[in-house]
Amino acid sequence: MKKIFEYPMKFIRACYDWTLNWAKTKYASLALFLIAFAESSFFPVPPDVLLIPMVIAERKKWLQIALICSVGSVLGALLGYFIGYQFYEIIGQKIVDLYNLQPAVDIVSAKYHEHAFIAIFTAAFTPIPFKVFTIVAGLCKIPVITLIFASAIGRSARFFAVAILIRIFGEKIQYFIEKYFNLLTIIFTILLIGGFFCIKFFK
Repeated sequence: MKKIFEYPMKFIRACYDWTLNWAKTKYASLALFLIAFAESSFFPVPPDVLLIPMVIAERKKWLQIALICSVGSVLGALLGYFIGYQFYEIIGQKIVDLYNLQPAVDIVSAKYHEHAFIAIFTAAFTPIPFKVFTIVAGLCKIPVITLIFASAIGRSARFFAVAILIRIFGEKIQYFIEKYFNLLTIIFTILLIGGFFCIKFFK
């Protein structure tokens, strides 16, 4: 069982550390925007890991930081949508295969037309990989306005909530993440599975 999680956790940890290093540079805001943008279409690490130390470093700017993260993520969702709409076979399928997300794509595709807004909002606000939903939204030709509104509401709610929590509790949360990173990774994986299980049974 340990080996099942060992290599994915090492990969995620490496991505986490690489992302976190950007918080120490003068390009932190730009890096946050780009990582939030990329995570919505292909990057594996959520922008929260950069948002958290940035808010810790400059608590008075929590609104600005959360806004940068939200805007970057919504614009990235449009890239994911475009990939699914126009280049799924060339690019989208490779992204899906890279993260072994084909079962998720099949579930989302089957339910999207009935519950597009709810599905996108849920993915935008929860740990479910957002890139699956943005790419499949394009693949299924979901109205782009639905993607924009659901993404804007879900992503903003998530990132502003994280920012205000960090504004209040500060370094304690970052210390907790660092200390229990492996355990949190496993919990995160369980939440992903649970999220897709719920979506599978949308009616």
